[in-house]
Amino acid sequence: MPCSQQPNPFQSLSLLQWPLSYLTIFWVFQPLFIYLLFTSLWPLPVLYFVWLFLDWKTPEQGGRRSAWVRNWYVWSHLRDYFPISIVKTKELSPEHNYIMGVHPHGLLTFGAFCNFCTEATGFSKTFPGIIPHLATLSWFFKIPIIRDYLMAKGLCSVSQPAINYLLSHGTGNLVGIVVGGVGEALQSVPNTTTLILQKRKGFVRTALEHGAHLVPTFTFGETEVYEQVIFHKDSGMYKFQSFFRRIFGFYFCVFYGQGFRQGSSGILPYCRPIVTVVGEPLPLPRIEKPTREMVDKYHSLYLDALHKLFDQHKTQYGCSANQKLLFL
Repeated sequence: MPCSQQPNPFQSLSLLQWPLSYLTIFWVFQPLFIYLLFTSLWPLPVLYFVWLFLDWKTPEQGGRRSAWVRNWYVWSHLRDYFPISIVKTKELSPEHNYIMGVHPHGLLTFGAFCNFCTEATGFSKTFPGIIPHLATLSWFFKIPIIRDYLMAKGLCSVSQPAINYLLSHGTGNLVGIVVGGVGEALQSVPNTTTLILQKRKGFVRTALEHGAHLVPTFTFGETEVYEQVIFHKDSGMYKFQSFFRRIFGFYFCVFYGQGFRQGSSGILPYCRPIVTVVGEPLPLPRIEKPTREMVDKYHSLYLDALHKLFDQHKTQYGCSANQKLLFL
C-alpha cells in the first residue's frame, strides 16, 4: 500500500513514543525501582508500593485522569501524522450516561486512543460535559507505574465492576468499549470492514441494567494503516498466536507499514486519514434484570444503527459505495 505522504521526523518520533513509553516504563523504570530497594534510596520504592497497595482499587472506581497529560503537545503530532479527526453527528447530553461501541479494533486502535484518551482532536469541546473513559484489558492496571500512566489518560478497566461504577456515579460518563476485542485485531487488514459483534451482547445487557444510552461509532481508516500477515488456522504460527493470547490477553500480530525513508517498509503506519464518526445515541430503558429477549432486541437495534452509520459515511471517508459492513 503506497503512502500518500511521508511524515516529518518529529511526527514519526511523536508516534513512536506512544508504544515505546510503555516499554520504557516496563523494562527501565520498574527494574530501576527494584534496584533502588537495595540502595540508600530504598524509602522511595517502598513508599510507592505502600501507596500502590492503598490505591489498588482506583482503576475500578473511576480512575484518576489528568487534564495535563491528556493535553500534552505530543498528542497533536500523533494526530497530524495520519491525520486523526472526530466527527459528531448528534449531541450527547451530560444528563445521561453512555456506553460507546468502538469499532473496529484495528491493530493499535490509533483513532480511539487519540480521540478519547487525549484532547488532541478536541473531544471536550466537541462534546461539552461528557467525560470519556476508554476501557482496556484489566491486567494492565496491575502493572506498577503503567497503571498510573493509563489512568492519567482516562483509560479504565474493562471489568464489570469498573464499568458499573462509572455508570452509577453521576452523569455525563461515556465508557468506550472495543466490543470486538483482541480477536478483531486478526481481522485488521486493508479494505475490509468485518466486525466481531454478532454474539457480543454483554455491553447491551450492562447498558440496560443502568439505563445508559448506546452510542455507535465507526473509525474509518483504522484498518488501512498497516498490512498484516494472516496465517492459516492450521499453521504453527496461528497456534502460537492463540497460545500468546491465552497467556497475555492479546494476539501476537505480524504486521508492517512504511519506513523512515520514502518507499521503504518498516514499523511506521501508513499516513492514511483516520476518522471516528460518533453516531446518534440509542436510548435504553433501565431494567435491573433484563431478559435474553430484551437484550437481543436492543442488540439488534444497535447493529442496525451501526450499519446505518457506516452506510451514511463510508463513501465520504474512503470506502467504496459497494463496501459492506459484515458482522461475525
